[in-house]
Amino acid sequence: MAHAAYASHPERSRGREFPMENALSRGPRSCYQRDRDRIIHSIAFRRLRYKTQVFVAPDGDQYRVRLTHSLEVAQIARVVARVLGLDEDLTEALALAHDIGHAPFGHAGEDALDGALNRHGGFDHNAHCLKVLMRLESPYCEHEGLNLTWETLEGLAKHNGPVTEPNWALAELDADYPLDLGTWPSLEAQVAALSDDIAYDNHDIDDGLRAGYLDLDELIAQPFVAAHWAEVERRYPDAPRDRQVAELIRSQIGFMVNDLIEETRSRCEGLDSVEAVRAAGQATAAFSPELAAKERSFKRFMYEKLYHHPMQIETARRARAVVAELYSAYSQEPVLLEDEWIDTLPRHEPGRSRHIACYIAGMTDRFALNCHEAIYGSSHESLSHV
Repeated sequence: MAHAAYASHPERSRGREFPMENALSRGPRSCYQRDRDRIIHSIAFRRLRYKTQVFVAPDGDQYRVRLTHSLEVAQIARVVARVLGLDEDLTEALALAHDIGHAPFGHAGEDALDGALNRHGGFDHNAHCLKVLMRLESPYCEHEGLNLTWETLEGLAKHNGPVTEPNWALAELDADYPLDLGTWPSLEAQVAALSDDIAYDNHDIDDGLRAGYLDLDELIAQPFVAAHWAEVERRYPDAPRDRQVAELIRSQIGFMVNDLIEETRSRCEGLDSVEAVRAAGQATAAFSPELAAKERSFKRFMYEKLYHHPMQIETARRARAVVAELYSAYSQEPVLLEDEWIDTLPRHEPGRSRHIACYIAGMTDRFALNCHEAIYGSSHESLSHV
């Protein structure tokens, strides 16, 4: 499918931080296809298999983790990109990579690292994503990082909109390779971000019901859900309840995708380049005002009933303790770090503390638990409660 005028065109890419000399020797791929492939082949992407999405270190294989969530986001994002005439490969790369910077135990781990680095600039998972891709994950002989295109890095840095106050990690990277942080990102990045919302708004329903944290009667009373559930019951009155729920989730995803496409298409009128998207002064990809209002209300419901469920809060407290205690141990005895991290440990602050935080941030849930047990002699297997 031909690219729309407002799409990112691979032949017009701003290039990479480090020029590539052998770009044509490894297959006929566009620059954005290469980015997607580099992300998929990275260690950081593989680690998402054991990083928290909603539930910490779940025992059940049926629950989503960061990896499966990222794949679901990519599937939704590609559909939207194709209909709107955007670059599908760039959109997919952004969707696959968007959670790479998360610490173990999700936002609980991030909060712990942010607190540990309070005097040294804090910790932000989005900025850490860029640090991983641009500096820490370095499989190439010629340069640091994965050396992704400017458009992929820009989209990851700004997928939620312009960044006016970047934290230390993003500020350092932007100084090395400016990403125009004050403008809106490409439509590919905006679509990937909203596809993330579509995925977790709906798939977290599935996981929350499966875990017993969400009550179906309360759920279907929500304006975001009620009409779709009524239609499911009308069409499939005798179907088993679990199949009705699966149909509800599919219905809602389809509705949100169609709404996003329609609203975004109307906002694209008059935009004749990706630079016009960046200079628009507002989001170009968006839900309709009616759906956006319902979605915000639904998020409040999900925070109250699922994300802030008493058992979730208690698990998050223990997870924060694991991360905080790991940080304390490595700070006091850096010899506990892996050899390559000891060899590159800065001698002075704030680099020293930030280095230790980066090491912990790269851990999976289970590796963090194993490291904690090896140091403190206590098991936190009880963190898993689903």
